[in-house]
This record gives sequence, C-alpha cells and structure tokens, in this order.
Amino acid sequence: FDRLFDDWWVELGVPPQRRTDRPMSRRRPGRHRMPGPRAMALSPVEATEDVTPEGEVPGYSPEALLRRKPFDECSPQDLADMEQLLVRLAKKLATRKSRRLVPTKGRGMVDLRRSLRHAVGTGGEVLTLARRARTIDRPRLVLLCDTSGSMDPHTRFLLMFVLALNRVVRRAEVFAFNTELTRLTPWLSGGMVGAEDLGATLERLARGVPDWSGGTRIGESLAEFVSEYQDSVVDSRTIVVILSDGLDRGEPAVLECGMRAIQKRAHKVIWLNPLLGDPRYRPTARGMEAALPFVDHFASAHDLESLERLVPLLTG
Repeated sequence: FDRLFDDWWVELGVPPQRRTDRPMSRRRPGRHRMPGPRAMALSPVEATEDVTPEGEVPGYSPEALLRRKPFDECSPQDLADMEQLLVRLAKKLATRKSRRLVPTKGRGMVDLRRSLRHAVGTGGEVLTLARRARTIDRPRLVLLCDTSGSMDPHTRFLLMFVLALNRVVRRAEVFAFNTELTRLTPWLSGGMVGAEDLGATLERLARGVPDWSGGTRIGESLAEFVSEYQDSVVDSRTIVVILSDGLDRGEPAVLECGMRAIQKRAHKVIWLNPLLGDPRYRPTARGMEAALPFVDHFASAHDLESLERLVPLLTG
C-alpha cells in the first residue's frame, strides 16, 4: 500500500516533503481503501511484487462440498449429513413469500384505495391506513418419482427431498413409478421426524413398492395416473414434478399422451433429470424426446445445489 500510495502522489507531481509532513494513519483491520488509477493499471505481476500476503489461508466448507457432491458419489454418511440440509431447504420453501399482496393488520405497504374506501364512514377523513403484505406461498404439489434400476444411484436422495417437501407444503401427493404406479401419500402421512426415521421410511418404501429397482414404463405409469388420480389431485394451481432420467421402455406415444393430459390440467410441469448434471448429456432418448414438448421447466437433480435452484420454480 505504501509503495502504491507514493507512486500515485508522485505521478500527480506532489513534492515528497508535503507528504512526509502528514502523519501516518493507522488502518483498522478489515478496512480497505480503493486504489488510485495508477494502482488499478498495474499488471498482476507488478501488483504482487514485493508484497507479502497477510491473514489466514482461505479454508473450505464441508457443507459447500456436500451441496455440490453428485448423488451417485455419496456415501451412507453423506445421506445422514444431507438430511439436515434438505430440511433447511424445505423450510426455505415453507417461508418463501409470494408476490401476491393480501390485507394485513400489521406492518406492510399502504393500501390507499382501501384506506379511502374505509374513510367514507368517517366523512372522508382517513383515520387509519389499510395495509397489504406479501403472503407465504404454499404450493400444491404432485411428485412422481422414478424408482427404476437406472435411477438407483439417485433414488434415495431424491426421495429424501420428496419427504422433506411433504412436510411443509399445504397439499402434496407423492407417487412412485417404474413398471407400474404406486401412491405413497398414505405411507408418508407422518412426515419425516429424524434421521433414524428417514432410513426406516426409505427401507419400507423399497419393500412396499412393486418392482423397485426394476424396469420402467413411464408412459403406462403416467396413463394410470391420469385415469385414476389426476381429477382428484391436480387442478389449475397444482405444480407437477416428475423426477426421472426419461429412459422409458414403453411406447413414446403413450408417454406423449399422458404428458399432454397432465400439462393441460396442471399449473406447470417440472421435469427433474439427474443425467442433466453431465454437460455431455443430450435428451435424445425416445421417452425424454416425447415428454419435453409438454414440460415447462427441464432441470437437473444430480446434487443438492441443483435441488436448491428448484425452490423458486415451486412458488410461482
């Protein structure tokens, strides 16, 4: 800093004696001054020459590493550690405020129109100000989770995410599918209480869902969902989330028909594909190609960070 300070004032033509009369100020730790134009023009080599860095070497955050760790590389211990992060993520969704303003008795924006309407009863004099505030957005969700063999490396973590969401949304319906469809909502009515409950719940689901880690017929499963459940669980305010790699063994036409029916009735359709985390991935599988025209948001689900980016999509 001292060398750059001298270079700056010499370049402006200020005599050195005028600078030496000025007492040296003691800088507080953590306070930084903006460098002058001369300092900003220095090359990286010049800027670091004869400078000894001070302070601690930046460390790393285990939590940050876990958030970016692909699910297919996670250990059983990572599953337990990640549960707490997913619970916090679900709470963030539960407290996310909507853009919609509703009347409130507390603090909020002044609602001039309603204030003037109330003033009619007091001879036109505004005695109190009506206010509006943003309400908590509680989405209605339907989650369809692929439990076929190709999804095995991701299924436990995605189901853990589903369990966390199931605790906080106002209305959630959860289904598993592979070669057939299974409604999981009655099994999850107790929510998720602790890490020990989570492991037991996942094991119970693995035993109870037919053909777990087997084949997959996405089209037939969606067709069954449309015919048996859609009318009762999906309306114009419902967000449908499908968690699948899109590797379907059935006929693409059946999948296309099911997706068209779901998109027509739902508020929006989100498809989360863990393969999308690989930059080399292209959605060229027949099933994925058939579904994409009816998907509003196509996103990755290969790590916790990708699931965090889903939160804004679930509230609008």
